[in-house]
Amino acid sequence: MDHRALLEAVRAGALSVDDGLARLRQLDADDLGFAQIDHHRSLRKGFPEVVYCEGKTAEQSAAILLRLCEVGTGPVLGTRVQPEVYQLVRQQVSDFTYYPLSRVLLLRRKVPVGKGEVLMVCAGTSDLPVLEEAQLTAELMGARVKTLTDVGVAGLHRLLVHLQDLYAARVLVVIAGMEGALPSVIAGLVDAPVIAVPTSVGYGTNFQGLTPLLSMLNSCASGVGVVNIDNGFGAGYLAALINRQGEML
Repeated sequence: MDHRALLEAVRAGALSVDDGLARLRQLDADDLGFAQIDHHRSLRKGFPEVVYCEGKTAEQSAAILLRLCEVGTGPVLGTRVQPEVYQLVRQQVSDFTYYPLSRVLLLRRKVPVGKGEVLMVCAGTSDLPVLEEAQLTAELMGARVKTLTDVGVAGLHRLLVHLQDLYAARVLVVIAGMEGALPSVIAGLVDAPVIAVPTSVGYGTNFQGLTPLLSMLNSCASGVGVVNIDNGFGAGYLAALINRQGEML
């Protein structure tokens, strides 16, 4: 039960004031022993807490995801999820969906879809796991997402045939490994903000994404912001927030 539903239940007499206070205390910080779940996140940020599963045991990740599902009424999202976590959660909630490519696990619940468009572009097919993580995150937050794939600078003509898509986007997420040049190219063509995502795709001197990260931070084009290496989630989240702000203008 979220905050609004809880207050409505108290007003309707379905919950006593004391029971309502007890529920609010639970929503403040939910102690599972190994994790403190922030159920107030959706009230502050407009989206529930997201579970980063890498480094956790499958049992820990599943327990957190199921608790978020039980207490809240919004969507539930886990990133860097092992297949074992999916097997555990689906035993109790069959509506969870797992995406092996990006290792994203999510539970869709109704989210209003905005009018603006987020365009997500990746330089190469090897960048698709990061793009999918960004896409699923933004869509779960209510963004309309369009994608362009395998349009890197090694064959720039592949990008230029999609100029109308670039111009139509309210915000763009541009994902590239190797030398990371694509965000600068695109930012030089559009008047919308560009969120650049360096990936760890590339040979030795890519340095697991450090080379494109530094290239993107040194972009000559204006309007480029950069998230961390392989951080599709962070890019998708930021793009959805920017898109949401655009709905208010």
